[in-house]
Amino acid sequence: MWVVAEYQPTALFSLRPATATSSGGKSLIIPTAFAVKMALLDALIRTQGVEKGRALFPMLRDLRVAILPPERVVVNSTFTKILRLKEIKSKASEKSARIADAQSAQQWPFQKTIAYREYVQLAGSLKLGFEGATVAELRPLLVQINYLGKRGGFMQLQTLPMEYRELPEGFTEITASINGSFPLGLLQIVDDCGPKLTFDQASVFSDKGISLGKDRILHHVVLPYRLASSSRGYTLYERFET
Repeated sequence: MWVVAEYQPTALFSLRPATATSSGGKSLIIPTAFAVKMALLDALIRTQGVEKGRALFPMLRDLRVAILPPERVVVNSTFTKILRLKEIKSKASEKSARIADAQSAQQWPFQKTIAYREYVQLAGSLKLGFEGATVAELRPLLVQINYLGKRGGFMQLQTLPMEYRELPEGFTEITASINGSFPLGLLQIVDDCGPKLTFDQASVFSDKGISLGKDRILHHVVLPYRLASSSRGYTLYERFET
């Protein structure tokens, strides 16, 4: 059985790939399975408590997740001013003078610079499908989710999540990589929870780390999008029927 929830994006979406550095500014165009599962865990802890979150974490971790993305997606490319921690590489005897020079120029301890960023406009509803839990278990959590991706990527639930015997047509599973022939579409490398990821590793209050490729794994998925138009500042993708 599949539980399907439909969300309407109400703000620009942004989510860097798991392999990106802190200065990397490219964005995925959809939320990943890891992001969705962490949103579910957050909703569970906020509404039912930490111990309930710990108990049900394995169920959330092992969910199969599929997505039906909006009909159109616009990726906006821009540069923005940021502050970055300044590094001074010099001899110890010269470092104090270099720091004093940076302070006088108001470039210490942070320096002003620019960074490339992408913000995605999801033009239409976003549907998420889940297998591995009942609608009674997931519905109270899905109604509590109000953003996905980076904070500020707000989503509004459209209707109460419903249960289906089979996954409706058009969905793409994002908890499994493409297998066999490579279909037409837009390739995205999305992250997911590894099969042995623990609650303590997922908790932001724990000092236990997460290893990419083991606790946080990557899937190569192809979304049914084709390039419609582009320029220096934007790229427009349109969904096609598979």
